[in-house]
Amino acid sequence: MAVVAIAISFLVIILSLVISSGFRKEMREGVSSLTGDIQLCSPAANMYDSEVSVNSEPAWLDAILAHKAVEKITPAIYRTGIVQSGEDLQGVLFKAVPTQDTIPLLVSIPRSLARTLRLGPGDRLRSYFVGERLQVRNFTVKDVYEGITDASGSPVVLASFEDLRRVNGWEEGRASALEITLHDRFRSKQKEKLTAVELAGTAYGLSKDEDDPLLAVAAVDKYYNIFDWLVLIDFNVGVILLLMVLVAGFNMISGLLILLFRNIATIGTLKALGMSDRGIAGVFLRVSARVVLKGLLIGNAAALLFALVQHLTHFVHLNPDNYFLSFVPVSVNLPQILAVDVLAFGAIMLMMLLPSLFIARVDPADTVRVK
Repeated sequence: MAVVAIAISFLVIILSLVISSGFRKEMREGVSSLTGDIQLCSPAANMYDSEVSVNSEPAWLDAILAHKAVEKITPAIYRTGIVQSGEDLQGVLFKAVPTQDTIPLLVSIPRSLARTLRLGPGDRLRSYFVGERLQVRNFTVKDVYEGITDASGSPVVLASFEDLRRVNGWEEGRASALEITLHDRFRSKQKEKLTAVELAGTAYGLSKDEDDPLLAVAAVDKYYNIFDWLVLIDFNVGVILLLMVLVAGFNMISGLLILLFRNIATIGTLKALGMSDRGIAGVFLRVSARVVLKGLLIGNAAALLFALVQHLTHFVHLNPDNYFLSFVPVSVNLPQILAVDVLAFGAIMLMMLLPSLFIARVDPADTVRVK
């Protein structure tokens, strides 16, 4: 029973770690795919229509690319629209970046939109763009992707850069914004904000008269609700870890006490033969350590097996309206898991010292007389 309790506790601990890491990874990659880690855009109130555009090749572009935190800069076009499938209508945000795929009128849609409009690859997607005049495009769904929604809550449809440029009536060299992707080590909340300020200062200092004024917006500020939610998840994981270690520890305390009571005569005999309290406690602690280690290995194996199956199949689903994703994400960070295993094992063994104090209260004379 002690092994089962320990295994369940470590199963919950490792699942909490891999799922929280999965959410953090998927959210970060999802946000980065929507706006980049930092977005250089016009200070105008709305960059999602054809009235607002910026130069995609400003004079300071090479200086920004040379910054140690910057991995790449990508021009992007955004445009709000309405899509129709049968009698169903849905407001969406169209997004496009330059790619090698030049086939016109092909789009990728998120799984949430595909489910709502009952669409799949090869289906038609009639789209309306409202501006000075109504424009209609008949797109074809190329594929369905797993993705999060825009900050406004709209599904993001990925279209061709040239298609959206023609919809907006822009000449070459114009875009809605420039998306900056940072190296992984600069993707923490504080570093990302600091880098945004530095890049904004660089762009302003090197701007020429013909360059558009730009505003640097960090993804952690634009999607603050998502990142605050991730902080809450991390807090919940910390609480779960503490509770599971306590549950495992108290189960082992109960098991060790039962073991000590069943062997009280043996303890008295060993004391009578001259064995010290510390030596006797060491024997029972080694037995407890083997039980904890066995449960730890079983719990880890079960959790990692679940993570592998979930990663390959996504068989556990979520409501994207509440969780931003349509499936439970998992990400295995082996150094993190090993560190938590070691800390949890150490904490449980420290808790084992409490029942081992019972050994010092055993009087050999009483145990021998009872026997």
